[in-house]
Amino acid sequence: MSRVNLSVRDAQLRELMDDPDCDPVRLDATLRRFHLINRLISGWNQVYRTRLRPTLLSLDRPARVLDLGSGGGDVVTRLAQLAARDGLEAQWTGADPDPRAHEAAQNAQEQRIQNQRTEKLGSDTPPQPPRVRFLCADADALLDQGESFDVVLSNHVLHHLDSPGLLDFTGASRRLSTGTVLHGDIARGRLAYSLYAVGITPLAPGTFLRTDGLRSIRRSYRHEELSAALGSGWTVSSPSPFRLIAEAPGLG
Repeated sequence: MSRVNLSVRDAQLRELMDDPDCDPVRLDATLRRFHLINRLISGWNQVYRTRLRPTLLSLDRPARVLDLGSGGGDVVTRLAQLAARDGLEAQWTGADPDPRAHEAAQNAQEQRIQNQRTEKLGSDTPPQPPRVRFLCADADALLDQGESFDVVLSNHVLHHLDSPGLLDFTGASRRLSTGTVLHGDIARGRLAYSLYAVGITPLAPGTFLRTDGLRSIRRSYRHEELSAALGSGWTVSSPSPFRLIAEAPGLG
């Protein structure tokens, strides 16, 4: 087998789950297991502590936070849980234009709430888990509806986009935000590729996780590439190994 070339971004690769006709059973299994993968590799706990939590604390009202391209909804749900544990009120929204992802996110939330209620049966203070408003919509639809948020974020969206799509998506995300915008993604590299290829194996059966994850890395940017692609107004940093965060002030 030839060695995969990671010196340049392979923008021609297409992930299997991006195919509207992909196996719905494998897609659903992939979306449901994202919460495990993202907890392990996406680094949003650290981003919450260093960037998002200070923003929530700075406001004298509940913040409005949008996860744009929220997929199965696990990242925005995790951030809502972290904020709730810190006693911070916020209005959380996850938006994805793919109806399959939207349905998976709603189903996961209802199942999670039901599980929490079952675990606390008989308690004098039943839990009130944070609820996320999930919308089947893209950024342009939200702008047309007059939506506005203090924070707009995304996870693993940028590498899916071609050059015009990247600028459209990031530009719209800034117009939706009156505060800050945070886009998290993978940093392409040989070590990231090798570790993922091995580490994902136990979780991959019945899903697209291995094939699509490796393709995601090959499609992803390096620091200098993402900076150049986004242009002025954006700051790109690497808050943890194999991760990039693109940050910009909102324009809303």
